[in-house]
Amino acid sequence: MRLPTHKTKIVCTIGPASSSEAVLERLMLLGMNVARLNFAHGTLDGHRQIIRRIRAVAEKLQRHCMIMADLPGPKIRIGKLLKEPLLLETGDDVVLTVKDLAGTADQIPVEYKQLPESVTPGNLIFLNDGFIQLQVEKVLGEEVFCRTVIGGPLLSHKGLSIPGVRIVADAVSERDLEFVAFALQEEVEAFGVSFAETGEDILKVKRFAKEKGQSAYVVAKIERAEAIENFDGILSAADAIMIARGDLGVQIPLEDVPVVQKRLIHQANLLGRPVITATQMLVSMTENIRPTRAEVSDVANAVLDGTDAVMLSEETAIGRYPVEAVEMIGKIALSAERERKAIRALADLPAHFRSRAGSGNAAVEDVFTLNAVESADALQARYILTRTQGRAAPCLISRFRPDCWILSHGGDEKTKNFLALSYGVHPVHLHGATTGLVRWLVTAGMAKRGESVIWVEDESPDDGPEALSIKIIRA
Repeated sequence: MRLPTHKTKIVCTIGPASSSEAVLERLMLLGMNVARLNFAHGTLDGHRQIIRRIRAVAEKLQRHCMIMADLPGPKIRIGKLLKEPLLLETGDDVVLTVKDLAGTADQIPVEYKQLPESVTPGNLIFLNDGFIQLQVEKVLGEEVFCRTVIGGPLLSHKGLSIPGVRIVADAVSERDLEFVAFALQEEVEAFGVSFAETGEDILKVKRFAKEKGQSAYVVAKIERAEAIENFDGILSAADAIMIARGDLGVQIPLEDVPVVQKRLIHQANLLGRPVITATQMLVSMTENIRPTRAEVSDVANAVLDGTDAVMLSEETAIGRYPVEAVEMIGKIALSAERERKAIRALADLPAHFRSRAGSGNAAVEDVFTLNAVESADALQARYILTRTQGRAAPCLISRFRPDCWILSHGGDEKTKNFLALSYGVHPVHLHGATTGLVRWLVTAGMAKRGESVIWVEDESPDDGPEALSIKIIRA
């Protein structure tokens, strides 16, 4: 068994550029750990085919690849354009309409019936993550008359945001639940909840899955100001979070996004919740073979901040170079990981739990998992081997970002696939007693005889370790 060169996980959005078996295989071989399916696009039958194709490739390569169904949520989108891209020139007049028609330079349909009553003259309307900006001039019936402040090319079904105006709609609609029911039938592991505002939005999906006799991992997408205000409740309810910087950068001041990103990652790290950093990480590679230097720095900084995973969107969904984008983001992650120790002071969780403030609030599992990581550091162990029925112990060890790999054994297939998201955790299929598992490392050429291996066992359920034990074993 060969381990990846980097520990940061890669989430790839699957679309026309990456849905073939040949491309999926190359993406997995280069490090794709999570395949994201955007349910705002495509058909259920199309998604079904892609899901089964991903499973077939993963089985062929003997890889764990989590599939995440990203629910559309209440995002406002423009409708279908007659010809695309539609170029809006600065200074042009344009009408937004809620009528069902094919869009032109004069009239652009919007899939939100309440738009006319939601805006007033002077409001700014952002299209395509704010790259295009319109200003409302007047509202007449079903039409909103605007002037183009900042123009640019526009594609069908791109997002529309109105800064300072709250959109009244549930984060999880009945349509979203229909998608959940479909994805559960296809044994998809995780669901992305778009525009989550409270922990209740997350629990709604979990309860729905439970009513269907199943369980679901839920990733809360943080892309609204309300989500930041209610982050503690969302973090408590969710299994993982995604910092979706596109819409977040419209909902809050753009200059605040980097600081918010660091703070949210730190809070999630403290609880051992995996974090995905998303949106425009290597967006120039949608059209170009190389990214910009700013994009490279952005990816590296996300890794240094403590993100578990970095996500590619249009780069792999519709881009010209999906394979090269995955290869590049893996190289950037590896470079940042090598230098982490020199600049990790701001993300030093061990120091937090050793401090007076941290130690006073530390739980038993915090002490045990920190001891496991510190034992591994002291003995220069290359592996922490965990045997667990749930995800808690591997995730709590992962948050300390140890230099060694966390090899996780136990739990069902859904749990193993979910652990593919956590930094440095590598699910393995092993059987037998402790000594036999360690002997397997030697037989597989992964450890030398006499080398120290840290063994962590947790037989408690997924909601938190209650029966942790730690052993130091010689291979």
